[in-house]
Amino acid sequence: MIPGLKYDPPELLQMFGGDLGGRMVDFVGQAPELVFRLIERNGIVCDMRRCGWIQPAHNAAMEAVLRRRAESWMTRGANVEMLNRTQTAEYIGSDAYRAAWLDKRAGTLNPLSYARGLARAAHLAGARIYATTPVTRLVPDRSKGFVLTTPGGMVSARQVVLATNAYSTDLWPGLRQSIIPVHSFQVATTPLPNEVRRSILPHGQVCSDSRRLLLYFRIDEAGRLLMGSGGTLGEPRSTLVFRHLEVAVQHLFPQVRALYEFHWYGRVAMTADHLPHLHEPVPGLLTALGYNGRGIAMATAMGTLLARRASGEASNSLPMPITPVPRIPLHALRHLYVGAARTYYRIRDLAS
Repeated sequence: MIPGLKYDPPELLQMFGGDLGGRMVDFVGQAPELVFRLIERNGIVCDMRRCGWIQPAHNAAMEAVLRRRAESWMTRGANVEMLNRTQTAEYIGSDAYRAAWLDKRAGTLNPLSYARGLARAAHLAGARIYATTPVTRLVPDRSKGFVLTTPGGMVSARQVVLATNAYSTDLWPGLRQSIIPVHSFQVATTPLPNEVRRSILPHGQVCSDSRRLLLYFRIDEAGRLLMGSGGTLGEPRSTLVFRHLEVAVQHLFPQVRALYEFHWYGRVAMTADHLPHLHEPVPGLLTALGYNGRGIAMATAMGTLLARRASGEASNSLPMPITPVPRIPLHALRHLYVGAARTYYRIRDLAS
């Protein structure tokens, strides 16, 4: 659960102005705290820890970027600090990085347990959940608002929220074409021996580095090392496609000799402007998507904006703009240009 977006506070202020930009910076900076409070209020058991996040620099250029990033949040009172090379090696358990910044607002959880906990809380609040009833058609209706078609029948609703993110279809025109879904792969070792476990992220933080094709990793509650990064564009056909993550583990943490117990993947919704999007294509229809790899905190936070807007709050009082649905040019060719971009980024990462 990481505060902020891909853009730092000065960039958001420049892009959106002092009023909206300032409210946006505060909103995204407080996103993990919102998750923490939601979990505590609803008694959700999901291995949540307020542990902090480390972003280390893999080269000199990124070290300078991270220093500016940390300074920009410090000026807004955020609980962050820079780590020098020695401190970074001690906090991470690897000497592969030059420096890092530590954001103590961040944390970690088990996403599946969190999702189940949210579903239970919604059910207790009176929501009815139909997990195996996909909506196959959605059309506006003058008298009913919207009519939704499912395999088991039709439903009418005055308001509809589409929360499909990287799994968006053509249910609403242009929504699928507004994001690029990419796969994020993860592996987990078997539980590490105690002496090895204590040598990696010994203070309990989570980590994602500054590479263009970043690596992110943490130790889970059972003592497994989890390592993630981007994967193939298509669906994986065997565990061999996860080999690059196992190589990354050996590069960063040669002391790890464990076997790999789990391999999994999921989609991440990327946007052309690297910002999450909030849309209201027609009155009564709301959607938020495009969290660019920061979905646990940002999807939760954006969900509160959907609720506020659905409850009648004016759009100009929200800390994120409601924008038209943008169609990414040449979206049908995304596999070609995303593949080319990944190859280019991989070469740049190796060169630096």
